[in-house]
Amino acid sequence: MPEKALFGENVEEGWVKDEVSDLLDLERVYMEHEDPEERKSSFIEIVRGYSKDYAKQEAARCVECGVCTSSCPVQMHIPAYIKAIWEDDIEGALRQVYESNPLPGVCGRICTHNCETACSIAVRGEAIAIRWLKRYIIDSAPNDIYQKAISEPVSEIIDASVAVVGAGPAGLGAAYYLKVMGYKVDVFEELPQAGGVMRYGIPAYRLPDSAIDKDINFIKSIGVNIKLNTRVGKDITMEQLEKEYDAVFLGTGFFKARKLNIPGCEHENVVGAMDFLPQVREFERGNLKLEDIHVEKSVVVIGGGDVAFDVARSATRLQMLKYGKTDVKLTSLENQEELPASEDELIEGAEEGIEFFCGNGPQEVMITKGEITGLRLWQCLCVFDEEGRFNPKFDKECEQVITGKQIFVSIGQSPDYDYIPKGLQDKIEISRGKIKANDFGQVEKAKWLFVGGDIFRGPDLISGVADGHRSAQGIDEYLYKKSKKQKSNDTLKEMRNAAKHTTPELTLRQKGIK
Repeated sequence: MPEKALFGENVEEGWVKDEVSDLLDLERVYMEHEDPEERKSSFIEIVRGYSKDYAKQEAARCVECGVCTSSCPVQMHIPAYIKAIWEDDIEGALRQVYESNPLPGVCGRICTHNCETACSIAVRGEAIAIRWLKRYIIDSAPNDIYQKAISEPVSEIIDASVAVVGAGPAGLGAAYYLKVMGYKVDVFEELPQAGGVMRYGIPAYRLPDSAIDKDINFIKSIGVNIKLNTRVGKDITMEQLEKEYDAVFLGTGFFKARKLNIPGCEHENVVGAMDFLPQVREFERGNLKLEDIHVEKSVVVIGGGDVAFDVARSATRLQMLKYGKTDVKLTSLENQEELPASEDELIEGAEEGIEFFCGNGPQEVMITKGEITGLRLWQCLCVFDEEGRFNPKFDKECEQVITGKQIFVSIGQSPDYDYIPKGLQDKIEISRGKIKANDFGQVEKAKWLFVGGDIFRGPDLISGVADGHRSAQGIDEYLYKKSKKQKSNDTLKEMRNAAKHTTPELTLRQKGIK
Protein backbone atom coordinates (compact mmCIF):
# COMPACT_ATOMS: atom_id res chain seq x y z
CA MET A 1 0.00 0.00 0.00
CA PRO A 2 1.25 3.56 -0.68
CA GLU A 3 2.63 5.36 2.36
CA LYS A 4 3.71 8.92 2.96
CA ALA A 5 7.47 9.27 3.23
CA LEU A 6 8.68 10.28 6.69
CA PHE A 7 11.51 12.57 5.65
CA GLY A 8 9.88 15.67 4.20
CA GLU A 9 6.47 16.69 2.90
CA ASN A 10 7.68 17.25 -0.68
CA VAL A 11 8.71 13.63 -1.23
CA GLU A 12 6.31 11.76 -3.53
CA GLU A 13 4.36 8.77 -2.31
CA GLY A 14 6.06 5.44 -2.87
CA TRP A 15 5.55 1.78 -2.08
CA VAL A 16 6.71 0.06 1.08
CA LYS A 17 6.68 -3.71 1.49
CA ASP A 18 4.40 -5.23 4.10
CA GLU A 19 3.88 -8.70 5.61
CA VAL A 20 1.84 -9.89 2.64
CA SER A 21 4.34 -8.75 0.01
CA ASP A 22 7.12 -10.43 1.97
CA LEU A 23 5.52 -13.76 1.06
CA LEU A 24 5.53 -13.11 -2.71
CA ASP A 25 7.54 -15.34 -5.04
CA LEU A 26 10.65 -13.40 -6.04
CA GLU A 27 11.35 -15.48 -9.15
CA ARG A 28 9.32 -14.90 -12.29
CA VAL A 29 7.34 -17.72 -13.83
CA TYR A 30 9.44 -19.52 -16.42
CA MET A 31 8.80 -18.59 -20.04
CA GLU A 32 9.38 -21.38 -22.55
CA HIS A 33 11.87 -20.63 -25.34
CA GLU A 34 12.81 -22.60 -28.42
CA ASP A 35 16.04 -24.60 -28.00
CA PRO A 36 19.09 -22.64 -29.31
CA GLU A 37 20.27 -25.40 -31.64
CA GLU A 38 16.79 -25.84 -33.14
CA ARG A 39 16.03 -22.14 -33.54
CA LYS A 40 19.31 -21.51 -35.40
CA SER A 41 17.93 -23.39 -38.40
CA SER A 42 14.70 -21.42 -38.77
CA PHE A 43 13.04 -18.09 -38.14
CA ILE A 44 10.38 -19.54 -35.82
CA GLU A 45 9.42 -17.21 -32.96
CA ILE A 46 11.74 -17.88 -30.02
CA VAL A 47 9.48 -16.99 -27.08
CA ARG A 48 6.47 -19.29 -26.94
CA GLY A 49 4.24 -17.19 -24.68
CA TYR A 50 2.48 -17.83 -21.38
CA SER A 51 -0.37 -20.28 -20.90
CA LYS A 52 -3.35 -19.04 -18.85
CA ASP A 53 -2.12 -20.75 -15.68
CA TYR A 54 1.40 -19.40 -16.04
CA ALA A 55 0.11 -15.89 -16.81
CA LYS A 56 -2.09 -15.91 -13.70
CA GLN A 57 0.80 -17.14 -11.56
CA GLU A 58 3.05 -14.36 -12.86
CA ALA A 59 0.30 -11.75 -12.43
CA ALA A 60 -0.14 -12.82 -8.80
CA ARG A 61 3.37 -11.55 -8.04
CA CYS A 62 2.41 -7.92 -8.76
CA VAL A 63 2.03 -5.66 -5.69
CA GLU A 64 0.13 -2.97 -7.67
CA CYS A 65 2.54 -0.24 -6.59
CA GLY A 66 2.20 1.64 -9.91
CA VAL A 67 5.89 2.58 -10.16
CA CYS A 68 6.01 0.82 -13.53
CA THR A 69 3.37 3.13 -15.00
CA SER A 70 5.44 6.25 -14.39
CA SER A 71 8.43 4.69 -16.16
CA CYS A 72 6.42 3.73 -19.27
CA PRO A 73 6.64 6.29 -22.11
CA VAL A 74 2.91 5.83 -22.86
CA GLN A 75 1.91 5.56 -19.18
CA MET A 76 0.17 2.21 -19.63
CA HIS A 77 -2.24 1.08 -16.90
CA ILE A 78 0.06 -1.80 -16.04
CA PRO A 79 -1.20 -2.77 -12.56
CA ALA A 80 -4.80 -2.66 -13.84
CA TYR A 81 -4.23 -5.02 -16.77
CA ILE A 82 -2.08 -7.35 -14.66
CA LYS A 83 -4.85 -7.51 -12.04
CA ALA A 84 -7.37 -8.27 -14.80
CA ILE A 85 -5.19 -11.21 -15.93
CA TRP A 86 -5.10 -12.56 -12.38
CA GLU A 87 -8.92 -12.27 -12.26
CA ASP A 88 -9.15 -14.03 -15.66
CA ASP A 89 -10.83 -10.96 -17.13
CA ILE A 90 -9.31 -10.82 -20.62
CA GLU A 91 -11.91 -8.35 -21.87
CA GLY A 92 -11.09 -5.94 -19.05
CA ALA A 93 -7.36 -6.41 -19.57
CA LEU A 94 -7.73 -5.73 -23.29
CA ARG A 95 -9.67 -2.56 -22.60
CA GLN A 96 -6.99 -1.33 -20.19
CA VAL A 97 -4.21 -2.02 -22.70
CA TYR A 98 -5.88 -0.22 -25.60
CA GLU A 99 -6.58 2.90 -23.57
CA SER A 100 -2.91 3.79 -23.82
CA ASN A 101 -1.22 1.62 -26.47
CA PRO A 102 -2.50 0.85 -29.99
CA LEU A 103 0.37 -1.59 -30.71
CA PRO A 104 0.20 -4.00 -27.75
CA GLY A 105 0.86 -7.18 -29.75
CA VAL A 106 4.09 -5.70 -31.09
CA CYS A 107 5.12 -4.10 -27.78
CA GLY A 108 4.38 -7.37 -25.97
CA ARG A 109 7.28 -8.85 -27.94
CA ILE A 110 9.90 -6.19 -28.62
CA CYS A 111 9.26 -3.28 -26.24
CA THR A 112 12.37 -2.09 -24.38
CA HIS A 113 10.30 -2.68 -21.18
CA ASN A 114 11.71 0.10 -18.99
CA CYS A 115 8.76 -0.67 -16.73
CA GLU A 116 10.43 -3.91 -15.65
CA THR A 117 13.57 -2.04 -14.64
CA ALA A 118 11.44 0.11 -12.34
CA CYS A 119 9.47 -2.83 -10.89
CA SER A 120 9.41 -2.82 -7.06
CA ILE A 121 9.80 -6.59 -6.89
CA ALA A 122 13.08 -6.27 -8.84
CA VAL A 123 14.68 -4.68 -5.77
CA ARG A 124 14.65 -8.08 -4.03
CA GLY A 125 14.06 -10.52 -6.87
CA GLU A 126 13.09 -10.72 -10.54
CA ALA A 127 10.87 -8.05 -12.07
CA ILE A 128 7.33 -8.92 -13.08
CA ALA A 129 7.28 -10.10 -16.74
CA ILE A 130 5.19 -7.08 -17.75
CA ARG A 131 6.00 -7.30 -21.45
CA TRP A 132 5.11 -11.00 -21.68
CA LEU A 133 1.87 -10.48 -19.74
CA LYS A 134 0.86 -7.80 -22.23
CA ARG A 135 1.57 -10.23 -25.04
CA TYR A 136 -0.55 -12.88 -23.29
CA ILE A 137 -3.57 -10.57 -23.32
CA ILE A 138 -3.39 -9.91 -27.05
CA ASP A 139 -2.53 -13.47 -28.06
CA SER A 140 -5.28 -15.06 -25.96
CA ALA A 141 -8.11 -12.61 -26.68
CA PRO A 142 -10.60 -14.10 -29.20
CA ASN A 143 -11.81 -11.78 -31.96
CA ASP A 144 -15.34 -11.42 -30.60
CA ILE A 145 -14.06 -10.19 -27.22
CA TYR A 146 -11.49 -8.08 -29.04
CA GLN A 147 -14.18 -6.22 -30.95
CA LYS A 148 -16.55 -5.96 -27.98
CA ALA A 149 -13.91 -4.56 -25.66
CA ILE A 150 -12.41 -1.87 -27.83
CA SER A 151 -14.53 -1.20 -30.92
CA GLU A 152 -16.76 1.38 -29.31
CA PRO A 153 -17.29 4.97 -30.50
CA VAL A 154 -15.30 7.24 -28.23
CA SER A 155 -15.67 10.63 -29.89
CA GLU A 156 -17.93 12.65 -32.12
CA ILE A 157 -16.89 13.11 -35.75
CA ILE A 158 -14.81 16.28 -36.28
CA ASP A 159 -14.84 18.11 -39.59
CA ALA A 160 -11.06 18.13 -40.04
CA SER A 161 -8.50 15.83 -41.59
CA VAL A 162 -4.89 14.96 -40.81
CA ALA A 163 -2.23 13.43 -43.05
CA VAL A 164 0.29 11.06 -41.45
CA VAL A 165 3.52 10.37 -43.34
CA GLY A 166 5.01 6.99 -42.46
CA ALA A 167 3.23 3.89 -41.13
CA GLY A 168 5.75 3.02 -38.42
CA PRO A 169 5.12 3.06 -34.65
CA ALA A 170 4.94 6.86 -34.35
CA GLY A 171 2.73 7.30 -37.43
CA LEU A 172 0.36 4.49 -36.47
CA GLY A 173 0.20 5.79 -32.90
CA ALA A 174 -0.70 9.28 -34.08
CA ALA A 175 -3.25 7.92 -36.56
CA TYR A 176 -4.96 5.78 -33.92
CA TYR A 177 -5.34 8.55 -31.36
CA LEU A 178 -6.43 11.13 -33.93
CA LYS A 179 -9.07 8.75 -35.25
CA VAL A 180 -10.54 8.02 -31.83
CA MET A 181 -10.65 11.77 -31.26
CA GLY A 182 -12.91 11.99 -34.30
CA TYR A 183 -10.59 13.19 -37.10
CA LYS A 184 -10.37 11.84 -40.63
CA VAL A 185 -6.89 10.30 -40.95
CA ASP A 186 -4.95 9.24 -44.03
CA VAL A 187 -1.58 7.51 -43.61
CA PHE A 188 0.90 7.62 -46.50
CA GLU A 189 3.38 4.74 -46.64
CA GLU A 190 5.91 4.29 -49.45
CA LEU A 191 6.43 0.54 -48.89
CA PRO A 192 4.04 -2.29 -49.87
CA GLN A 193 3.12 -3.05 -46.23
CA ALA A 194 2.55 -0.91 -43.16
CA GLY A 195 4.72 -1.22 -40.08
CA GLY A 196 7.98 0.54 -40.90
CA VAL A 197 11.00 -0.97 -39.16
CA MET A 198 8.68 -3.38 -37.32
CA ARG A 199 7.77 -4.93 -40.66
CA TYR A 200 11.03 -4.62 -42.57
CA GLY A 201 13.79 -4.45 -39.97
CA ILE A 202 13.00 -6.79 -37.08
CA PRO A 203 13.36 -10.52 -37.82
CA ALA A 204 10.37 -12.84 -37.53
CA TYR A 205 11.93 -14.88 -34.74
CA ARG A 206 11.40 -11.79 -32.56
CA LEU A 207 8.31 -10.32 -34.22
CA PRO A 208 6.19 -12.45 -36.59
CA ASP A 209 3.96 -10.81 -39.20
CA SER A 210 0.86 -12.18 -37.46
CA ALA A 211 1.49 -9.94 -34.43
CA ILE A 212 2.03 -6.86 -36.61
CA ASP A 213 -1.04 -7.65 -38.71
CA LYS A 214 -3.31 -8.01 -35.68
CA ASP A 215 -2.36 -4.58 -34.33
CA ILE A 216 -2.52 -2.82 -37.70
CA ASN A 217 -5.77 -4.48 -38.75
CA PHE A 218 -7.45 -3.11 -35.66
CA ILE A 219 -6.18 0.40 -36.38
CA LYS A 220 -7.57 0.08 -39.90
CA SER A 221 -10.86 -1.32 -38.58
CA ILE A 222 -11.64 1.87 -36.66
CA GLY A 223 -11.38 3.87 -39.89
CA VAL A 224 -7.73 4.85 -40.36
CA ASN A 225 -7.01 4.87 -44.10
CA ILE A 226 -3.51 3.59 -44.97
CA LYS A 227 -2.33 4.36 -48.52
CA LEU A 228 0.47 1.94 -49.39
CA ASN A 229 3.07 2.28 -52.18
CA THR A 230 2.67 6.03 -51.92
CA ARG A 231 5.86 8.05 -51.46
CA VAL A 232 5.46 11.62 -50.30
CA GLY A 233 7.63 13.81 -52.47
CA LYS A 234 6.93 11.66 -55.52
CA ASP A 235 3.33 10.41 -55.64
CA ILE A 236 2.06 13.33 -53.58
CA THR A 237 3.96 16.42 -52.44
CA MET A 238 4.24 18.08 -49.07
CA GLU A 239 2.71 21.19 -50.63
CA GLN A 240 -0.36 19.14 -51.54
CA LEU A 241 -0.61 17.71 -48.03
CA GLU A 242 -0.41 21.17 -46.50
CA LYS A 243 -3.15 22.40 -48.84
CA GLU A 244 -5.50 19.40 -48.62
CA TYR A 245 -5.21 18.59 -44.89
CA ASP A 246 -5.65 20.63 -41.73
CA ALA A 247 -2.44 19.26 -40.18
CA VAL A 248 0.39 16.90 -41.13
CA PHE A 249 2.36 14.49 -38.93
CA LEU A 250 5.77 13.15 -40.01
CA GLY A 251 6.97 9.82 -38.63
CA THR A 252 9.27 8.63 -41.40
CA GLY A 253 11.91 7.00 -39.20
CA PHE A 254 15.59 6.26 -39.75
CA PHE A 255 16.05 3.88 -42.68
CA LYS A 256 19.28 5.03 -44.33
CA ALA A 257 22.36 3.18 -43.08
CA ARG A 258 25.34 5.12 -41.79
CA LYS A 259 28.54 4.12 -43.56
CA LEU A 260 32.04 3.31 -42.38
CA ASN A 261 34.88 5.62 -43.27
CA ILE A 262 37.84 3.26 -43.23
CA PRO A 263 40.00 1.73 -45.97
CA GLY A 264 38.18 -1.03 -47.83
CA CYS A 265 34.68 0.07 -46.76
CA GLU A 266 33.54 0.51 -50.38
CA HIS A 267 33.88 -3.20 -51.16
CA GLU A 268 30.66 -4.78 -52.45
CA ASN A 269 30.72 -7.29 -49.59
CA VAL A 270 30.47 -4.50 -47.01
CA VAL A 271 26.69 -4.35 -46.47
CA GLY A 272 24.49 -1.99 -44.43
CA ALA A 273 22.10 -3.45 -41.84
CA MET A 274 19.01 -1.89 -43.40
CA ASP A 275 19.98 -3.20 -46.82
CA PHE A 276 20.19 -6.73 -45.42
CA LEU A 277 17.34 -7.02 -42.91
CA PRO A 278 14.49 -6.19 -45.34
CA GLN A 279 15.78 -9.01 -47.56
CA VAL A 280 15.67 -11.36 -44.58
CA ARG A 281 12.04 -10.46 -43.93
CA GLU A 282 11.13 -11.05 -47.55
CA PHE A 283 12.84 -14.44 -47.38
CA GLU A 284 10.84 -15.28 -44.25
CA ARG A 285 7.64 -14.41 -46.13
CA GLY A 286 8.58 -16.63 -49.05
CA ASN A 287 9.09 -13.71 -51.44
CA LEU A 288 12.82 -14.42 -51.83
CA LYS A 289 14.69 -17.70 -52.20
CA LEU A 290 17.67 -18.61 -50.05
CA GLU A 291 20.02 -18.23 -52.99
CA ASP A 292 18.72 -14.69 -53.53
CA ILE A 293 20.34 -13.51 -50.29
CA HIS A 294 24.12 -13.23 -50.32
CA VAL A 295 25.61 -14.48 -47.04
CA GLU A 296 29.17 -15.76 -46.89
CA LYS A 297 30.37 -18.72 -44.80
CA SER A 298 32.10 -16.33 -42.38
CA VAL A 299 30.86 -12.83 -41.57
CA VAL A 300 31.71 -9.97 -39.22
CA VAL A 301 29.06 -7.61 -37.83
CA ILE A 302 30.09 -4.13 -36.69
CA GLY A 303 27.85 -2.62 -34.02
CA GLY A 304 26.57 -3.23 -30.51
CA GLY A 305 22.87 -2.36 -30.62
CA ASP A 306 19.76 -4.46 -31.11
CA VAL A 307 19.92 -3.96 -34.89
CA ALA A 308 23.47 -5.36 -34.97
CA PHE A 309 22.25 -8.43 -33.11
CA ASP A 310 19.30 -8.76 -35.51
CA VAL A 311 21.84 -8.84 -38.36
CA ALA A 312 24.19 -11.27 -36.61
CA ARG A 313 21.45 -13.69 -35.57
CA SER A 314 19.77 -13.54 -38.98
CA ALA A 315 23.10 -14.26 -40.67
CA THR A 316 23.55 -17.23 -38.30
CA ARG A 317 20.23 -18.71 -39.42
CA LEU A 318 20.93 -18.18 -43.10
CA GLN A 319 24.38 -19.78 -42.75
CA MET A 320 22.84 -22.84 -41.08
CA LEU A 321 20.31 -23.17 -43.90
CA LYS A 322 22.96 -22.67 -46.60
CA TYR A 323 26.07 -24.31 -45.21
CA GLY A 324 24.97 -26.36 -42.19
CA LYS A 325 27.32 -24.46 -39.85
CA THR A 326 27.83 -20.92 -38.60
CA ASP A 327 30.68 -18.44 -38.31
CA VAL A 328 29.49 -15.03 -37.12
CA LYS A 329 31.61 -12.53 -35.19
CA LEU A 330 30.36 -9.28 -33.67
CA THR A 331 32.57 -6.35 -32.74
CA SER A 332 31.62 -3.09 -31.02
CA LEU A 333 33.27 -0.01 -29.59
CA GLU A 334 31.58 -0.66 -26.25
CA ASN A 335 32.73 -3.35 -23.84
CA GLN A 336 30.36 -6.28 -23.39
CA GLU A 337 29.07 -4.85 -20.10
CA GLU A 338 28.23 -1.53 -21.80
CA LEU A 339 26.55 -2.78 -24.97
CA PRO A 340 23.47 -0.72 -25.92
CA ALA A 341 21.70 -3.92 -27.01
CA SER A 342 19.19 -5.50 -24.64
CA GLU A 343 20.34 -8.28 -22.31
CA ASP A 344 18.05 -10.76 -24.10
CA GLU A 345 19.92 -10.18 -27.36
CA LEU A 346 23.30 -10.74 -25.74
CA ILE A 347 22.25 -13.94 -23.97
CA GLU A 348 20.39 -15.44 -26.93
CA GLY A 349 23.08 -14.39 -29.40
CA ALA A 350 25.73 -16.15 -27.32
CA GLU A 351 23.52 -19.25 -27.10
CA GLU A 352 23.36 -19.28 -30.90
CA GLY A 353 27.14 -19.28 -31.25
CA ILE A 354 28.00 -15.66 -32.04
CA GLU A 355 31.58 -14.75 -31.08
CA PHE A 356 32.08 -11.36 -29.42
CA PHE A 357 35.01 -8.98 -29.91
CA CYS A 358 33.71 -6.06 -27.88
CA GLY A 359 35.67 -2.99 -26.89
CA ASN A 360 37.36 -2.62 -30.29
CA GLY A 361 37.07 -0.21 -33.20
CA PRO A 362 37.35 -1.11 -36.91
CA GLN A 363 40.33 0.41 -38.72
CA GLU A 364 40.52 -1.39 -42.08
CA VAL A 365 38.61 -3.94 -44.13
CA MET A 366 41.30 -6.41 -45.10
CA ILE A 367 41.23 -7.29 -48.81
CA THR A 368 43.40 -9.81 -50.65
CA LYS A 369 43.11 -10.31 -54.42
CA GLY A 370 39.79 -8.46 -54.45
CA GLU A 371 38.18 -10.51 -51.70
CA ILE A 372 37.56 -9.56 -48.08
CA THR A 373 39.61 -11.64 -45.65
CA GLY A 374 38.92 -9.91 -42.35
CA LEU A 375 38.72 -6.74 -40.30
CA ARG A 376 41.57 -4.92 -38.55
CA LEU A 377 40.67 -3.76 -35.03
CA TRP A 378 42.27 -1.47 -32.45
CA GLN A 379 41.29 -1.55 -28.80
CA CYS A 380 38.84 1.23 -27.95
CA LEU A 381 39.93 3.26 -24.91
CA CYS A 382 36.81 5.45 -24.75
CA VAL A 383 33.77 6.09 -26.92
CA PHE A 384 32.96 9.65 -25.79
CA ASP A 385 35.23 12.56 -24.88
CA GLU A 386 35.14 14.60 -21.66
CA GLU A 387 32.36 16.81 -23.06
CA GLY A 388 30.15 13.81 -23.85
CA ARG A 389 30.65 13.96 -27.62
CA PHE A 390 31.12 10.84 -29.73
CA ASN A 391 34.88 10.83 -30.20
CA PRO A 392 36.43 7.34 -29.84
CA LYS A 393 40.07 6.97 -28.83
CA PHE A 394 42.08 3.86 -29.71
CA ASP A 395 45.23 2.06 -28.65
CA LYS A 396 46.87 1.04 -31.92
CA GLU A 397 49.37 -1.08 -30.04
CA CYS A 398 46.52 -3.43 -29.10
CA GLU A 399 45.66 -4.61 -32.60
CA GLN A 400 43.98 -7.76 -33.85
CA VAL A 401 42.56 -9.00 -37.14
CA ILE A 402 39.39 -11.10 -37.10
CA THR A 403 38.65 -13.21 -40.13
CA GLY A 404 35.56 -12.97 -42.29
CA LYS A 405 34.59 -12.82 -45.95
CA GLN A 406 31.70 -10.38 -45.52
CA ILE A 407 31.21 -7.30 -43.31
CA PHE A 408 27.81 -6.11 -42.10
CA VAL A 409 27.68 -2.55 -40.79
CA SER A 410 25.21 -1.57 -38.08
CA ILE A 411 26.51 1.67 -36.60
CA GLY A 412 23.22 3.53 -36.69
CA GLN A 413 20.70 4.76 -39.20
CA SER A 414 19.98 8.23 -40.53
CA PRO A 415 16.86 9.96 -41.84
CA ASP A 416 15.85 10.61 -45.43
CA TYR A 417 14.46 14.14 -45.80
CA ASP A 418 14.45 14.23 -49.60
CA TYR A 419 10.63 14.35 -49.57
CA ILE A 420 10.64 17.70 -47.75
CA PRO A 421 10.91 20.61 -50.25
CA LYS A 422 13.65 23.20 -49.73
CA GLY A 423 11.20 25.95 -48.86
CA LEU A 424 9.87 23.90 -45.97
CA GLN A 425 13.32 22.66 -44.95
CA ASP A 426 14.33 26.30 -44.48
CA LYS A 427 11.65 26.56 -41.79
CA ILE A 428 12.77 23.39 -40.02
CA GLU A 429 15.70 23.22 -37.62
CA ILE A 430 17.55 19.91 -37.83
CA SER A 431 20.14 18.96 -35.22
CA ARG A 432 22.16 15.73 -35.57
CA GLY A 433 19.57 14.36 -37.98
CA LYS A 434 16.55 15.10 -35.78
CA ILE A 435 13.89 17.74 -36.35
CA LYS A 436 13.48 20.22 -33.49
CA ALA A 437 9.95 20.76 -32.22
CA ASN A 438 8.08 21.46 -28.99
CA ASP A 439 6.96 18.77 -26.53
CA PHE A 440 3.95 17.98 -28.72
CA GLY A 441 6.10 17.62 -31.83
CA GLN A 442 4.91 20.91 -33.35
CA VAL A 443 7.40 22.73 -35.58
CA GLU A 444 7.75 26.35 -34.50
CA LYS A 445 7.88 27.99 -37.96
CA ALA A 446 5.33 25.66 -39.57
CA LYS A 447 2.53 25.31 -37.00
CA TRP A 448 0.58 22.86 -39.16
CA LEU A 449 3.48 20.40 -39.12
CA PHE A 450 4.13 17.86 -36.34
CA VAL A 451 6.89 15.24 -36.01
CA GLY A 452 7.56 12.16 -33.88
CA GLY A 453 9.50 8.93 -33.56
CA ASP A 454 13.05 8.46 -34.82
CA ILE A 455 13.22 11.85 -36.53
CA PHE A 456 12.25 13.60 -33.29
CA ARG A 457 13.63 11.66 -30.29
CA GLY A 458 15.55 8.77 -31.83
CA PRO A 459 14.82 5.08 -32.48
CA ASP A 460 12.69 3.38 -29.81
CA LEU A 461 9.37 1.72 -30.57
CA ILE A 462 7.42 2.55 -27.42
CA SER A 463 8.73 6.13 -27.37
CA GLY A 464 7.55 6.44 -30.97
CA VAL A 465 4.04 5.39 -29.92
CA ALA A 466 4.22 7.95 -27.09
CA ASP A 467 5.24 10.64 -29.58
CA GLY A 468 2.25 9.75 -31.72
CA HIS A 469 -0.04 10.17 -28.70
CA ARG A 470 1.46 13.52 -27.69
CA SER A 471 1.34 14.83 -31.24
CA ALA A 472 -2.29 13.78 -31.57
CA GLN A 473 -3.02 15.86 -28.48
CA GLY A 474 -1.00 18.74 -29.93
CA ILE A 475 -2.79 18.54 -33.28
CA ASP A 476 -6.16 18.47 -31.53
CA GLU A 477 -5.25 21.59 -29.53
CA TYR A 478 -3.88 23.34 -32.63
CA LEU A 479 -6.96 22.63 -34.73
CA TYR A 480 -9.30 23.60 -31.87
CA LYS A 481 -7.61 26.99 -31.52
CA LYS A 482 -7.56 27.39 -35.30
CA SER A 483 -11.28 26.64 -35.60
CA LYS A 484 -12.08 28.93 -32.68
CA LYS A 485 -10.12 31.73 -34.32
CA GLN A 486 -11.84 31.07 -37.64
CA LYS A 487 -15.28 31.18 -36.01
CA SER A 488 -14.30 34.45 -34.32
CA ASN A 489 -13.18 35.92 -37.67
CA ASP A 490 -16.44 34.80 -39.33
CA THR A 491 -18.38 36.49 -36.53
CA LEU A 492 -16.40 39.69 -37.03
CA LYS A 493 -17.20 39.69 -40.77
CA GLU A 494 -20.92 39.20 -40.11
CA MET A 495 -20.97 41.99 -37.56
CA ARG A 496 -19.10 44.38 -39.80
CA ASN A 497 -21.57 43.74 -42.63
CA ALA A 498 -24.48 44.31 -40.26
CA ALA A 499 -22.99 47.53 -38.85
CA LYS A 500 -22.43 49.51 -42.06
CA HIS A 501 -24.36 52.53 -40.71
CA THR A 502 -22.89 52.50 -37.19
CA THR A 503 -19.44 52.91 -35.71
CA PRO A 504 -17.70 49.51 -36.22
CA GLU A 505 -15.28 49.98 -33.31
CA LEU A 506 -18.10 50.70 -30.86
CA THR A 507 -20.15 47.76 -32.14
CA LEU A 508 -17.22 45.38 -31.66
CA ARG A 509 -16.49 46.65 -28.16
CA GLN A 510 -20.16 46.37 -27.22
CA LYS A 511 -20.15 42.76 -28.34
CA GLY A 512 -17.07 42.05 -26.23
CA ILE A 513 -14.97 40.97 -29.20
CA LYS A 514 -11.35 42.05 -29.23
